[in-house]
Amino acid sequence: MPATIISDNIELTQRVIDVLKTIYDPEIPVDIWELGLIYEIRIDSENNLLVRMTLTSPNCPVAETLPAETEEKLGSVEGVSTSKVELTFEPPWERDMMSEVAQLELGFM
Repeated sequence: MPATIISDNIELTQRVIDVLKTIYDPEIPVDIWELGLIYEIRIDSENNLLVRMTLTSPNCPVAETLPAETEEKLGSVEGVSTSKVELTFEPPWERDMMSEVAQLELGFM
């Protein structure tokens, strides 16, 4: 399931995605973008960024740290005014939300 992107700023959106591809769940050797953990990227006309993301499970050991790390790294993206990460578990993450790249990396294809 690809992320919903709500933004008129294509260059800034790409910079945000590029940063998301540098953030990893420490237990899985695939970035959070390819894992399908990002549900929505929203950038308003003032370049305020909102990212809705999930975790592989509500009991994920990085539930406290991964969203905060993501918010911090996204806040440093050139052009982003403010960044906010909202954690959601609706819909629950499933393995088929991973990209083909992630599935190949983890041996599921």
